Amino acid sequence: MIDKEIIKIASNTENHGMIPDHTHFSKLKNSICGDQMKIYLIVKNDKITNFKYECESCIYCQASVSLLSRSAKNKSIEKVKIFAEQAKNCFEKNTKSFDKEWKEFDKIITKNNVSRKECLLLPINTMLDALNNKSL
Repeated sequence: MIDKEIIKIASNTENHGMIPDHTHFSKLKNSICGDQMKIYLIVKNDKITNFKYECESCIYCQASVSLLSRSAKNKSIEKVKIFAEQAKNCFEKNTKSFDKEWKEFDKIITKNNVSRKECLLLPINTMLDALNNKSL
């Protein structure tokens, strides 16, 4: 059964859409299930100032990208990369606590959802890929 919290988080689609004048972009696909994620970023002075996404994906992926799009805005690229590392390690090391500004992720990146690890990490990996791919 899907956790009600996942559905609630995924239903917040305020950052769904694209940014025509994005500075960074990536499109990744989960080879296991076929979920697709597109992430559009505007980065100014090493800070993510805008974050939009489009996805064809499961509810776990949608919840993760919804949270990520809200949490990563106005954060430095360095902070976002540190968070991404924490998220990836979360499943391996059994640690379950993010820094205060990423606390919301404690609700979805959990041991209970380890079978959906690839779904939850797809938006994070797509964001990292976008940060490495300047559009201009």
